[in-house]
Order: sequence, then C-alpha cells, then structure tokens
Amino acid sequence: MTNIPTIPDVDVIDVAGLQQLLQESSVRILDVRTGGEFESVHIPGSFNVPLDTLAEHVADLATVEHPVVLVCQSGGRATQAHGKLREAGKQRLHILEGGMGAWRAAGGDVIQSASGRWAMDRQVRFTAGSIVLAGVLASVFVPKAKWLAGAVASGLVFSAATNTCAMGDVLAKLPYNQTDKCDIAGVLDELRSAT
Repeated sequence: MTNIPTIPDVDVIDVAGLQQLLQESSVRILDVRTGGEFESVHIPGSFNVPLDTLAEHVADLATVEHPVVLVCQSGGRATQAHGKLREAGKQRLHILEGGMGAWRAAGGDVIQSASGRWAMDRQVRFTAGSIVLAGVLASVFVPKAKWLAGAVASGLVFSAATNTCAMGDVLAKLPYNQTDKCDIAGVLDELRSAT
C-alpha cells in the first residue's frame, strides 16, 4: 500500500503543515516578496515571483497542477496573491500562516545572504515612523506640520483595514528592493516539472 500525502482542504496552513507537505508531496512554494527580500532570506526550494510579477502572469501560474503554498513576510501579500490565483482558477492553493516570520520563529530551514536587507514590513515601519517623527518635530516650528503625522497615521489605519499597503508598494519599487527580474518562463517550467 502506498502512502498518499494528505493535502489539506484549508487555504491557510501553519509551519508544521508546510513541513509535513514538503516531506510527503510535490508541493511548490511560491514566495511573493520582492526580489531583494527573497535574496536576503528564503525557504530552500521556494520560487520567487514578486506580487506585481504574479499579477502579470496569474493565468499561467494558475495552471500549475502541483499544490502551491504562498509565502510572504507576514501573510498580507500572500493573501493578495491567493485571491488573484483563486480568481484565475487555481486549486490546491494555500497560504503559510504568519509567513517567513512564523517559519523562522519555528526554526524552519532558510537560505540567508549577508546582504542585511530588511523585510518590507520593517521598511514600512521605519519609513512611516520617520515621517511621523519628522512631522511632530517640525510642528514645533510649523504647527500645520502635525497634519503630516496625521496623514501617515490615517494611511496606516487604512492599510490595516484593507490589508493593503501603498507605502510598501512604493518601497518595493526602489532599486534597493529589486534584483534581476524574475525569469517567469524558467519559474513556470520548474513549477510544472514532475519532481
């Protein structure tokens, strides 16, 4: 009798569930973070297709027959990718609960470079905090500068409520976060391979 892997029916799986899938089946891990974030640290065997590239090739990616687990830093971008792929008809599609943060906290294997590049959520916190601090300090001399801090705070609330991040989208386009463009044809070939 052969041991047939159990592919969960749920869309969100935890670290232990992904580790089990990696041992039992031909699951594919699709990391939707920026190329820079992926280059900094990623799960061995995962494929990097940044969220904006995924959006351009969603129909092709939806045809991958293997089960796919989507990974980002904390889950937000993976959730967006999940919606796009589901809409395009992809089945057997999962999100790693807690993303790379949860994977690393659980001691999951990673490939890490010495680049020191920050994860996108850390870049957003630093940028938003810097703008708010600058607005508060500037308001000592220019009282209307307090509205800059208020605008950033409003943006953060909107970001949380809609599970989107305009600041992250802008930061993702900076050269610091870019690496060579994703070879989508090569990634699709690898994702579709039998092994």
